[in-house]
Amino acid sequence: MQFIDEVRISVEAGDGGRGCMSFRREKYVPRGGPDGGDGGPGGDVVMVADPQLTTLLDLRYQRLYRAGRGVHGKGKDQHGRRGEDKVIAVPVGTIVRDATNGETLADLYTPGERVVVAKGGRGGRGNARFVSSTNRSPRKVQPGLPGEEKELDIELRLLADVGIIGLPNVGKSTLIAAISAARPKIADYPFTTLVPNLGVVSYGEGHSFVVADIPGLIEGAHRGEGLGHKFLRHVSRTSVLIHLLDASRVSEEEPLADWRAINAELELFDPALAAKPQIVVANKVDVTEGRANAGCLQQQFASKGIPFCAISAVTGEGLLELKRLIGVKLNEAKTDKGEDRVAAGV
Repeated sequence: MQFIDEVRISVEAGDGGRGCMSFRREKYVPRGGPDGGDGGPGGDVVMVADPQLTTLLDLRYQRLYRAGRGVHGKGKDQHGRRGEDKVIAVPVGTIVRDATNGETLADLYTPGERVVVAKGGRGGRGNARFVSSTNRSPRKVQPGLPGEEKELDIELRLLADVGIIGLPNVGKSTLIAAISAARPKIADYPFTTLVPNLGVVSYGEGHSFVVADIPGLIEGAHRGEGLGHKFLRHVSRTSVLIHLLDASRVSEEEPLADWRAINAELELFDPALAAKPQIVVANKVDVTEGRANAGCLQQQFASKGIPFCAISAVTGEGLLELKRLIGVKLNEAKTDKGEDRVAAGV
């Protein structure tokens, strides 16, 4: 299945039905009077967050969505039926924006959440609505109002607790495969990961978290080099970032060069993303050079007060400690969010 995380679609809500002009004419009923019914309202275009979906692929091939038109009113005070709503299912984590002005219409963050993105037109009133003491036989009706028409930009942001970032070929895919049931493509050449991968990691008793692995970043990604940083949106909702380094290729002159380069790209993309809590993980300590460099890295990050963990995603060394450390940082992040909500009076 193709991973599609951005599409543009057109939506058209249903027009309202027109009101009816009718007069009651029945045997033995003199002066029957007006009995024209109202037109039905047009159907809405509704988006609903479906937890079974993981991509916007369906919206890629159907670009126009129309809701049903309201039924016209009839005589004998019969009101028209409401037009049928058009329901569009999208993955949880979808953001809907108006393409004309960039206004955010919805952020479908909760499974089953529904939002009306285009409202149907109101139905017109029939002549029975216009009866008054001075006008007993009105010949006035209203047409239905047109439904809203919009161009929408749909963007998917995956929901994960933890995001794995780093340069290409540092072992991100190997790590997510080692700690979860995810099975991403793994190879010894750059940019083997072309789309984000999600995995569920169990730790402790009855505890788990969702981890996202995104394609590798390189210096200059903000200018579109490599795969660019278009996939960074998928870790923008995370609580903790795992910054993965290849300990076997650390520079002796500048051991933190790779770490600084990636953090600079995060800052250029979104300062809020760069400010998220990080755990620096030195991978490939199963290699002689990696184990030797991991000690140097540990000292460097300890002096900065940044959590550090040395692992081998291939042999499994250090993975239990890493999962424990992630659990601690996630609990701290939840506590901080709770305190922020209390301070805000939520």
